[in-house]
Amino acid sequence: MTTTAIFVTGTDTGVGKTLVSVALLRAMARHHTRVVGMKPVAAGTDTVDGVVGNEDVRALRAASTCVVPAVLDNPVLLPDPVSPHIAAQRAGLRIEVAQLVQAYKALAAQADAVVVEGAGGFLVPLSDTQNGADLARALGLPVVLVVGMRLGCLNHAMLTAQAIRASGLTLAGWVANHVDPAMLAQQENIAYLQQHLRAPLLATVPYQQAPGAAVVDFELLPEWKASAAL
Repeated sequence: MTTTAIFVTGTDTGVGKTLVSVALLRAMARHHTRVVGMKPVAAGTDTVDGVVGNEDVRALRAASTCVVPAVLDNPVLLPDPVSPHIAAQRAGLRIEVAQLVQAYKALAAQADAVVVEGAGGFLVPLSDTQNGADLARALGLPVVLVVGMRLGCLNHAMLTAQAIRASGLTLAGWVANHVDPAMLAQQENIAYLQQHLRAPLLATVPYQQAPGAAVVDFELLPEWKASAAL
């Protein structure tokens, strides 16, 4: 069986990767029975109803249509909301890409569609020797880039797209998320990226004071196939 799967990254942290990942899960659920989200590495915990967890992971689980063991959809949960390599050091752990890939394989075997949300930006350090690009490359999935529309986003988006392609991966599309309502020339910025990113604009997310995935509309969602190498 071939699993539909996508890797979601962003131009920075806090640009709406989880919001877009949830919207993708909901869109995929219109076509697949077993849909599940994965957050391989989550840094920053809180306690809800006496259970220690992570806000992003809870959102992905709520949008998934099947329940899987936590060791598969969130194999690394770190207490401190800092860069994963620092959070792991503080917790006395070491993040290994190979272990994350094994968790993804086991998860994909139980699902028809998987949305993998990366941590932070594409090159976020996972350890002293590995980063988010190493994970994405090892998974071999097509990538959706979430662009936080604010001053500086053109440079961030173009550099991230360059890094994705340099990793040998396909930039399958991008999402424009309006995170700054005061940003000038928003439409001109989107037009520039449409011309230069060389990937389809999948959705535009309006600014929201309380962000919610319900406003994200993926009408023409491609069938993203996981790498046969996995």
